[in-house]
Amino acid sequence: MISRISALVCALVVSVVAGVALGPVPVPFGVTAELLRAALTGGVVPADLAGQYHIVWDIRLPRVLLAAVVGAGLSAVGVAIQAMVRNALADPYVLGISSGASVGATAVATLGVLQGLGVYALSTGAFLTGLGATALVYLTARTSRGLTPLRLVLTGTALAYGFSAVAMLLVFQAPHGEAARSAMFWLLGSLGGANWRSLPVATAVTAAGIAFLGTRTRQLNALAMGDETATTLGIEVTRFRTQLFVVTAGITGVLVAVSGAVGFVGLMLPHLTRMVVGADHRRVLPIAPLAGASFLVWVDVAARMLAAPEELPLGVITAAIGVPCFIFLMRRGTYVFGGR
Repeated sequence: MISRISALVCALVVSVVAGVALGPVPVPFGVTAELLRAALTGGVVPADLAGQYHIVWDIRLPRVLLAAVVGAGLSAVGVAIQAMVRNALADPYVLGISSGASVGATAVATLGVLQGLGVYALSTGAFLTGLGATALVYLTARTSRGLTPLRLVLTGTALAYGFSAVAMLLVFQAPHGEAARSAMFWLLGSLGGANWRSLPVATAVTAAGIAFLGTRTRQLNALAMGDETATTLGIEVTRFRTQLFVVTAGITGVLVAVSGAVGFVGLMLPHLTRMVVGADHRRVLPIAPLAGASFLVWVDVAARMLAAPEELPLGVITAAIGVPCFIFLMRRGTYVFGGR
């Protein structure tokens, strides 16, 4: 287990350096490493490398690091939500948070709402409406018996359709074609707006959420086996499921606000991780975020390079990878969704 984690950490470091070096304007790996070392240690950057330093430090590094944070967060949330609702098809967006956030982001892009916030308008609008969607899903799904998996999934799915309809209506009625294009691009996931200011909050929330989930692996194992089993093992199911809902909704809302709706990561990476290490959350939770971080870094590299100088939405690439992957999984008779 330790060897796997060490290998994934090394792979992530290599992926980050490669992600910074690769792009429409490539920077040699040696130069990239030298510039990163100079930036981190306070070294002197030669004058002839000033332009490349700007590309490496100000443009690409925050974007690559944000890709790693988003990939790690979505993967961890996918693991938790699949256990919480006991549904192998659940992903971070099954609770309707992504669709709710899309309403705010689309309103900002098409109607000019919150324009006084400048560069923070899109992420703020997405986060606020995502937060509202979270509250609405929770209040609608909760009963006197607490949150049940079926009601949570059905409520989140139903409201997600409603939020998506509102977002599409805003796009359809957008006064300018470029505004509609920007909204649609965000709805499919993009890290084009990444900068050093958007990184700290996303990193802190994701790290705190993963740390919380890491201390609850025994409860996640029990919950995945059913409410009755979890209750007999001393788990307060309703209280724990509510805690999971709040934590996963918080992580998802923050990540959607900075990257848009990046599909398939939270659905695919948990399953691939379970294929390798089994269904025990004590093994899955340390591995899935590291794998998801490296995966999304390379997805972002592909998004920047495949149609350069234009960018592809991240969701297009994750879907192109995720659909064949799931067809492969379904054709494997030895794999059972949710574990071995």
